[in-house]
This record gives sequence, C-alpha cells and structure tokens, in this order.
Amino acid sequence: MASVDDYESLPESMHPAIHMAAGALAGVGEHCVMYPVDVVKTRMQCINPDPHAKYRGIVDAIRTMMANEGVFRPVRGMHVVALAAGPAHALYFSCYEKMKVLFSGTSQAGHSPIANGLAGCFATLFHDALMVPADAIKQRLQIYASPYSGAIDCLRKIRQREGLSVLYRSYTTQLTMNIPFHSIHLVTYELFQDYLNYSRHYDPLSHVISGAGAGAIASAVTTPLDVCKTLLNTQECCLVSTGEPTCAVPRISTGNGNNVLATEKARGLVTAVRVIYTQGGLAAFFKGLTPRVLYQMPSTAVAWSCYEFFELYIEIKTSILLNQPPSYNDKIHKKTSKSILFYQLVMIFDS
Repeated sequence: MASVDDYESLPESMHPAIHMAAGALAGVGEHCVMYPVDVVKTRMQCINPDPHAKYRGIVDAIRTMMANEGVFRPVRGMHVVALAAGPAHALYFSCYEKMKVLFSGTSQAGHSPIANGLAGCFATLFHDALMVPADAIKQRLQIYASPYSGAIDCLRKIRQREGLSVLYRSYTTQLTMNIPFHSIHLVTYELFQDYLNYSRHYDPLSHVISGAGAGAIASAVTTPLDVCKTLLNTQECCLVSTGEPTCAVPRISTGNGNNVLATEKARGLVTAVRVIYTQGGLAAFFKGLTPRVLYQMPSTAVAWSCYEFFELYIEIKTSILLNQPPSYNDKIHKKTSKSILFYQLVMIFDS
C-alpha cells in the first residue's frame, strides 16, 4: 500500500519558486499584523527609557502613543520591514524546505528534529543578511522621540555620521539569537505537527496552534539576546549633532575620571551584555518578555498559516496553468476534505 503523500515535502514537481512566493507573502503578513506590539517591545527593552515612554502594559502603550504622538505612531517604520520581509522570508522558507530534505536524506522530510534544526540554521543566515539592516532602521524609528523624520532620513544620517556598516553592527548578535530561535522554532513546530497533523495534510487549525506554540517557546528562550540586539540597534539614537543625549541614558565611569554614555560603549554582544547587566542586573535581560511573546505567537501563527495556504494555492494554480489537473488530482485526493474543497474553489474562481 502506498504511503500517504506529504504535501510539505519538496517533490521534484514543485518548483522552489512556489516556496519562495509562499514564504514572501507569509513574511509580509507576519511582520505587519503585529507590528504595533513590536514597537511596544522595542520601547520596553530600553535600558533606561524616557519618563514619557514608560507604560503599564501593551494596551496602555499603544493608547498613549496614539494620544501623545499621533494615530499612526504605532505603525511608524512598518514599510521598512514589509519591504525587507518579502525577499528575506522567500529565501528563508525556500532554503529551509531544500535543506531539510537534504539533511534528512529523503524526499519525505518533516519528522527529523535534527534535520529541521540544521535546516533552520542555514535558512537563518540568508534571512538575517536582509533583515538586520531593516531592523536597525526600524528600531531607530520606533523609539520615543526618534530624531529621524523617516526611513530615508534615517539612512542618510547613518551614512553621514556613522557609516553604513553600522547597520550590520547587530548581525552577530542577531545570528546568535536567531539561529537558536529559528532552530527551536522549527523543531518545535514540526513536533507540534507530529502530534496534531502527522500526515502533514493541509489543516489550518493545526498550523495556527503549532505556529503559535513554537513562536512562544522560541521567543521566551531568546529574549535576553533580543534585548542586546535592541541596545546595539538603537543606542546612537540617543545622540544629536551637539553630542548631548536626547533621552535618559545613564553615564558610567571609564576608570580614568571620565564619564561616557553607557550605550556608546556597546559595540558588540559582549559589551552589550556588560552594559545591560550594569544598568539593570539580570532582570534587565527579560525586559519586554511579555510583548515579545505576545508578538511572536500570532506572528508565527500567521506566518505558518499564510505559508501553508499560499504554498497549496500556488501549487494548485501552477498545476492548472500547466494543464496538469489529472496528475495533481492523484495527489490532492490523498489529502483531507479541506484540501479537496480548497482545490474545487480554486477551480471555480479560475474558470
């Protein structure tokens, strides 16, 4: 008896462009849906925030921002992430699908935690190469009293004052955070799928639950590194042309009688850890934990749901355009009734 076809594997008939297109759409959806919560997380992770940027919770933060800084303040900088998330996630998902098949040694990938974890590591390298500069600009626009009028102004001033290389200052930290994050995320997602949807049918509910659970666990574990990344990305926003700080950032002694801005000393992960610990102790490494988890849960749920949906949709549309419905029907009838109904709806709207 033939085994059940795993639609999440990458058969020879499925072009990698399908995974890239599905991943791009998923990435844009993931980052845009929960963007206001990401703004709150960035502000809460400041080691010594401005008194006007202290909030009782996520709802209070968003309400205060809209009342004091404008209705659209919680979405400032979202376009930067949207532009980068498409190609970054296209590379991420296509690389992940390819590599998990390669590492598992079989075309029926999906049940090997080691293969999934290694695939996640490689996918993260490509993803972060595009997302790190976007994150640096985005977070400088997100902080309270940001000195930049917009993304273009931010990029121009960074080039003039610091050099464009500063956009990759947090790259090592980002990789240090994202490699374990995505490895934990992907392994956990596949483990949830093993329990909820072992045959890997198209099942939206299982994708939502698996994505949310995986995102929550991975984000909680890697929060300390995210705090370090936020410090490295936003520290220069506390300086204006006069050299005086525009936000309440403490000064620390260098040991030779001089005091300098604490955040100015952070040029890498090690110094960022030292500055954060000096200013807030161990508790400071978990600043923004709640909004980070609440951001990642729906974001990863949306990402996986969109990815699985668009992957199936694009695959069906491709089979129709190539006039190959009979061969695809053999595959679709091995899936759940949801997949069959979905295929029929695509056929109706396509006619």
